[in-house]
Amino acid sequence: MTQIRIGFIGDSITQGTGDETLLGWPMRVGQAEVARGHDVTVYNLGIRADTSALIEPRWEEECRARLKPGYTCATIFAVGINDSAHEKSEALDGQRVPLDRSLNLIGGMLTKAKAFGPVLSIGPTPVVEAMMPLDRLPGVIYDFRNDDIAAYSAAYAAMAAGLDIPYLDVFTPLSADPAWDLALRASDGLHPTAAGYELMAAIIVDWSGWRGLFDG
Repeated sequence: MTQIRIGFIGDSITQGTGDETLLGWPMRVGQAEVARGHDVTVYNLGIRADTSALIEPRWEEECRARLKPGYTCATIFAVGINDSAHEKSEALDGQRVPLDRSLNLIGGMLTKAKAFGPVLSIGPTPVVEAMMPLDRLPGVIYDFRNDDIAAYSAAYAAMAAGLDIPYLDVFTPLSADPAWDLALRASDGLHPTAAGYELMAAIIVDWSGWRGLFDG
């Protein structure tokens, strides 16, 4: 049995927005390991609409309060889909965080997170472009495009490899899965319903990077 505390750091996809069960994928992967006999504490540190620039000032303090010395701990970063989005507002007309800056910010966080134990990185998810843009905030429009998301994901994968940190590309398998598309269309095109988060969790639980936390 593995006893572990895990901080899941990210945005609305990490938080579980759109999931009518309010579980998201972090709670589901935790439940899967509990069912295997492991003792897992899940700390969901996702905040809606957060970019790497918004996560960078907060994540370390939040993890330090939860991932205490003397315990086996890990951090999982699922950051970047909001970086890739095109924002049109009074303050900006362009990508929320340009790729070079995004890589610099996320690379710094991944490197620092090694102080808490093993670090994993999970890439951004595809969207339904026909349902974009999103305009839930007054005066702010977010437009997500799959070509941009794919480019950010590929760059994150290369960066993680250079840092010797396991990276999971979820964009590729989910893009080819009709069930993911249905889960997005039943929501807002960006956030899936519970069925979509179940798909994500199934991919993550079988990933060698994740399995290394428990079976290594």
